[in-house]
Amino acid sequence: MSPETGDDAAVYALPGDDRMALVQTVDFFTPIVDDPFDWGRIAAANAFSDVYAMGGRPATALNLVAWPVQELPLEMLGRVLAGGAEVARQAGVAIIGGHSIHDPEPKYGMAVTGFVERDRIVRNSTMRPGAVLVLTKPLGTGIIATAVKNGRASDDQLRSAVETMVALNAPGAEAMVESGASACTDVTGFGLLGHLHIALRASGVSARVDASAVPFLDGTRELAEAGMIPSGTRSNLEFVNPHVDWGGLDEVQRLMLADAQTSGGLLIAIAEDRVGALENALGRRSVPAARIGTVEGGDPGRIRIEG
Repeated sequence: MSPETGDDAAVYALPGDDRMALVQTVDFFTPIVDDPFDWGRIAAANAFSDVYAMGGRPATALNLVAWPVQELPLEMLGRVLAGGAEVARQAGVAIIGGHSIHDPEPKYGMAVTGFVERDRIVRNSTMRPGAVLVLTKPLGTGIIATAVKNGRASDDQLRSAVETMVALNAPGAEAMVESGASACTDVTGFGLLGHLHIALRASGVSARVDASAVPFLDGTRELAEAGMIPSGTRSNLEFVNPHVDWGGLDEVQRLMLADAQTSGGLLIAIAEDRVGALENALGRRSVPAARIGTVEGGDPGRIRIEG
């Protein structure tokens, strides 16, 4: 895999093995929710997601911990690690060690190693004109997490966001490989439009996105209108703005589409005659799916918003 494409993980062809390749990735971040167990679960699901986006399966993980040992109890760190271990068990991943340092600001995540069959690797740089774009999780986790920090999110909004973030992308990855998807990227820090722009630019194509078809967690619009916008989301909008034709969208709608996600869904590109097979495969696995646009020719990386 070339770093020039900004793909989700590194893939290394195993010497002497014509069938399998190694997938490696790493991710960690500061607390996104108040509950330490949930933070651990979210961080683990987020770290595994890059392997799933490549069509692979995670196998082992190393914990990465930065902790203010004088300010926060180690029992709290134990809950964070327990949350990560819980999701690792769900994913069939063995946590085989890790590393910790003292840090004034707590951070947690994982370095993950997985495997993928060489002829089933799914890249972000292979989007083709005419392909349909399918998204497997609703957006809005960045806005809701900011609202939580400011005491503006309801219990239901927090619960919905956590359930979305801890959901593994494993079944979505299985479905896309089974149905022959042409490309994929997961939607995380750069937001939907940021990750789409990167994939389109690497593929030498553009896209049309139907804003009315993009799913959002309940309450996202209202919280965004109340100013609950993460700094990362504003940075994302600044990054993609030169590459997007916004149509009639107002600033709040633009920010929502650029919202920085944690442990977001898969953005899958698949040939139009295969999209039904993908939706069936996702449905059998109880994975939500929304057709949000199509890949087109034209200026590489350009995104045209409709709806």
